[in-house]
Amino acid sequence: MYPAAFEYHSPKSVQEALGLMGKLGDDAKVLAGGHSLIPMMKLRLAQPKHLIDLKNVSGLKGVKEDGNTIVIGAMTTWYELETNPIVKAKCGVIGETSAIIGDPAVRNLGTIGGSLAHADPAADMPATAIACGFEFVCEGPKGRRTVKVDDWFQGLMSTAVKDDELLVEIRVPALVKGQGAAYMKFAHPASRFAIVGVAAVVTTDGKGTCTKASVGITGAGIKAVRARGVEAALTGKNLAGAGAIEAAAQSAAEGVDVQADLQGSVEYKSHLCRVFAKRAVEAAMKKA
Repeated sequence: MYPAAFEYHSPKSVQEALGLMGKLGDDAKVLAGGHSLIPMMKLRLAQPKHLIDLKNVSGLKGVKEDGNTIVIGAMTTWYELETNPIVKAKCGVIGETSAIIGDPAVRNLGTIGGSLAHADPAADMPATAIACGFEFVCEGPKGRRTVKVDDWFQGLMSTAVKDDELLVEIRVPALVKGQGAAYMKFAHPASRFAIVGVAAVVTTDGKGTCTKASVGITGAGIKAVRARGVEAALTGKNLAGAGAIEAAAQSAAEGVDVQADLQGSVEYKSHLCRVFAKRAVEAAMKKA
């Protein structure tokens, strides 16, 4: 099906894009990679009168270092993240997560900023964002502001970015010695979305004891969430011992508003949370 008629805009700067957003208001939609918006337009579920394409906006692509922080432009594609040497060296789990998103066509066009601003409840990167402690830089008429990941995902496809703002940058602390990170998911066989996905970052003292843990879960509910029960159960424990990780993973579904859907019941998806929390933490520990 063809989308309804619309006027296409291709701004060259963030300020030009923000100006168009302010002028056109609710009649406009912002286009990043397009993998969520374009299908909705073709089904006439979204019928914007104006489309603001960010593809040619300068300064929104690429990866750079700022001290011990990785700075990712919001329009950076999954493939660019998968292959970027800074990402591989400083926080490889971002590239590893990117590499299992969708298919090659999705990874070559889809963008990290578009996905994280859209916040599909089954998207992969939100779990990694929570585990790695992403910070989101938004720019609007009043300038820039930074939002921490625990304040970002607010509900079903709802984030902290305001209607008059753009997500322009993601900032990620580089992993340090003694830290390991991993993302594991049970993927839908057709879409490759996560039925349940779990990301874990584990910090150890070098002798097998976990001094800090950060675990994010996606796919189970209406938004990605932090698995605080698993984090608490891991911290202070020697994870080299038999059963410690499995015991901690039993808390994976606690505090998660698990939703039944066509992919599984609440009980089934809760089970997947526990299984993949165990696998993600074990993989992170090996890297640590």
